[in-house]
Amino acid sequence: MEALKNSILKNKVPTHIAIIMDGNGRWAKLKNKPRIFGHKNGVNSVRETIEACGDIGIEYLTLYAFSTENWNRPKLEVKTLMALLVSSLKKELKILQENNIKLNTIGNINDLPKSAQKELKEVIEKTKNNNALTLTLALSYGSRDEIVNVIKNISKKVVNNELQIEEIDENIINNHLYTFSLPDVDFLIRTSGEKRISNFLLWQIAYAEMYFTNTLWPDFKKENLYNAVLEYQHRERRFGKTSEQIEKINE
Repeated sequence: MEALKNSILKNKVPTHIAIIMDGNGRWAKLKNKPRIFGHKNGVNSVRETIEACGDIGIEYLTLYAFSTENWNRPKLEVKTLMALLVSSLKKELKILQENNIKLNTIGNINDLPKSAQKELKEVIEKTKNNNALTLTLALSYGSRDEIVNVIKNISKKVVNNELQIEEIDENIINNHLYTFSLPDVDFLIRTSGEKRISNFLLWQIAYAEMYFTNTLWPDFKKENLYNAVLEYQHRERRFGKTSEQIEKINE
């Protein structure tokens, strides 16, 4: 695995990786275990992925931890997931500090149980000065909901004469997103073989490279992340330009 990691060009790694962590339930079902067994084992993959990103110099990692739609899951599963979030934050704080990792969140955090909100705020406060990697957890997050909130907030400013319609551009919209402090996503990874975005960072992934793997999330380890990044490095990102234009820019 060391050789695999060393084959990655450190000057060409994506700045911001976002991951849709899918397949916990199916992984558990294959082992004749309850779904929560998959979620608990998925925490190990989160840890390995964070470590792998740190090892190769990724600056931003955003994980789709709990969507707005996930509230519709069975109440026991939701309750257990929230308890798992709290326990994981308590356990991982030391690792975050030791590895200079800053915790961030996006989504309707006020919808979370008070215990989860409290733990999140504490870990965010204690890691706020860390600067090696920014780890963002998308919790009670939905991209359409985010965009609706952006429109509402911008509209209020227009009504209150704080902003002119002519001033509205991409930068204004970016500054009203949950992710206003984060760069656009360079590389989106989804595990489990599903090939859809599932209402995740729709604005922010406009020019992201996408990578879909059949690996179920609890089986996603460091080498899986390294292989994904290696594929990213073999792609040509053109941002609407031609290959010839990109070649001239890189000369």
